[in-house]
Amino acid sequence: MKTAIITGADGGMGYEETKAVAQQGYHTIMACYCPSQAEPRRQQLIQETGNQDIEIIGIDLANLQTVKGFADEVKRRFNHIDLLMNNAGTMETGRHYTVDGLERTVSVNYVGPYLLTRLLLPLMGQGSRIVNMASCVYALGRLDFPEFFTQGRKGSFWRIPVYSNTKLAITLFTLDLARRVKSQGITVNAADPGVVNTGIIRMQMFFDPLTDLIFRPCIRTPRQGADTAIRLLLDNDKSGQTGTFCRSNRIVNLGEKYTNHKQMATLWDETEKIVKGFLS
Repeated sequence: MKTAIITGADGGMGYEETKAVAQQGYHTIMACYCPSQAEPRRQQLIQETGNQDIEIIGIDLANLQTVKGFADEVKRRFNHIDLLMNNAGTMETGRHYTVDGLERTVSVNYVGPYLLTRLLLPLMGQGSRIVNMASCVYALGRLDFPEFFTQGRKGSFWRIPVYSNTKLAITLFTLDLARRVKSQGITVNAADPGVVNTGIIRMQMFFDPLTDLIFRPCIRTPRQGADTAIRLLLDNDKSGQTGTFCRSNRIVNLGEKYTNHKQMATLWDETEKIVKGFLS
């Protein structure tokens, strides 16, 4: 039985990713923050794909204990994971703290997916694929330690830089992990969806109506935004591709600044300190 896990599977792009893997016959696990709210989406997916093997398991990426609980349940019930799609994300409008003392955007967009991936790696092997949802705003990111974890950024809260910092972190994690697990036959790639019309974007908070009118036609649908991730998960010609950042189904040349980022090793080590209690 082929098994796939998609976080935030009941959201816009997550729904499209879940639909795509379910159509390919995977036993599909929807990793969702609120299972009761996700249930109608699961029923809709079953009807649309004809795949009865779609289930929901609750997870809160802003609570690392629930991430461990999710992984423990998966480990009890499955002996192999073929696909892991770290799709879920947030862009908080203010500085909010998790039960673990992390800034919430950082936990949901980076530390939670990091821990989930690390916990599920023992179930992965030759042919397994991991795809992380990234963004071109990684280029605006800056990592200051320890402020990145506890505040999102040094100084006052501003959600765009905080979000950018998390996308830089997940991009560096992708590149680093790809190198660490390459010998096991596991591929790890990042997908940039572009600007997508999902709940994470609230244009009225940035733009006036005229700007909205001009830019709204350029925004991608959830299916369009998910397309790069879906191809990285499923396409045969992507089976050996690893350690790449992709946009519009093309590999983006990140350059030496990012492929050998001066903080890559530090980011890994500092994150390990945060999650070590959940890995033991």
